[in-house]
Amino acid sequence: MFPSYRRVPAGLVAAILVLTGTTSVLRAEPVIDPEGPFRMGEGYADRPATCETIKRWIDHAPATDDRITLTIAGPLAAVQWDGTLAYLVMCEEKDVQVMCVTYSKEGRHVGDTVLFAGGYARYGARRIVLDPCLAAPEE
Repeated sequence: MFPSYRRVPAGLVAAILVLTGTTSVLRAEPVIDPEGPFRMGEGYADRPATCETIKRWIDHAPATDDRITLTIAGPLAAVQWDGTLAYLVMCEEKDVQVMCVTYSKEGRHVGDTVLFAGGYARYGARRIVLDPCLAAPEE
């Protein structure tokens, strides 16, 4: 026969859990490929995506509601200014395009090579918006 066990009072179980710190729900951190262009929070990736590689990376963004930063480098395909915000677009329309929403176009023109880093949001199959976004000359 199986030995009989007494019921442990619920209060005692709760106290043990609190004292051992096991009451917090374990949240798995999203997996970030260290070779990829995504970083959690405000971090810059060591290896930015390019217009060629973003096609592969777009489906591998970390699955999280937390802020993700995407870093990408390449030539500008479009530059627009509405008097308040600048919209800098990288990559051709037939490919995956990345728009950087920033406060100034800083004299940039179509064809200039830049580095974008900003808050990642995907819109449809081939559109990424980085907002807010920093744009800097590629180094």
